[in-house]
Amino acid sequence: MTGDNTPPHEERIDPREGAVDAARVEELLETLPVNPDGGPDVTPPAEGTGAPDAAAAATPEAPDGGADRVSQLEAELAALRSENESLKGQYMRIAADFDNFRKRQSRDKEDQRLHITCTTLTEILPVVDNFDRARQQLNPQSEEAQSLHRSYQNLYKQLVDVFKQLGVSPMRVEGEPFDPSLHEAVLREPSEEHPEDVVIEELQRGYHLDGRVLRHALVKVSMGPGPAGGSRSDASAPPSEGTSD
Repeated sequence: MTGDNTPPHEERIDPREGAVDAARVEELLETLPVNPDGGPDVTPPAEGTGAPDAAAAATPEAPDGGADRVSQLEAELAALRSENESLKGQYMRIAADFDNFRKRQSRDKEDQRLHITCTTLTEILPVVDNFDRARQQLNPQSEEAQSLHRSYQNLYKQLVDVFKQLGVSPMRVEGEPFDPSLHEAVLREPSEEHPEDVVIEELQRGYHLDGRVLRHALVKVSMGPGPAGGSRSDASAPPSEGTSD
């Protein structure tokens, strides 16, 4: 056989099977990075990393971005503090206004209650005056009249006790200095027993209500001692007409 040196006991192999393209191998070797020891660097790149040049370019910008973020947070904190102070001031003003409103409402309510009480009691006081006058004028003699008088006195006492429970108390004015805030002078007359501007008689009883004047007392006030006898009047009289020195 011409050009065939294959031993007869070995199988014949097609030279095309298992052949390696040398040009392709060289092309792949050129694209691989080289280690310092001269061999190819087959270490795979880390996931998520970009090109070395891009990473190197992005590294110097990190400090500047962090500083900007801190400045932004400080500005937001200052704005929140300012808003908090403003809201706190508004709350304090609203709380003060509400407290003043509550006090004013309570004071107005108390004044209204006192006004209604004073008006009602003022209408009833003449009835008490009539009871008091009748009590002073009655002088029962018989047993029947005395029994009626005792019943009347019990009714009057019950009325007075109700007034005391409401805070009403009578004034004691006789012998006291005249006080326009408590007394109303109806008469003024000379008195040898009392100095000037002293109450000498109570004409209508006055009353207090919890320290306030419910009704002024009608009183008679002293003018002090009157003029001395007739000699004083003669001395002060003008000379009669027709006399001569």
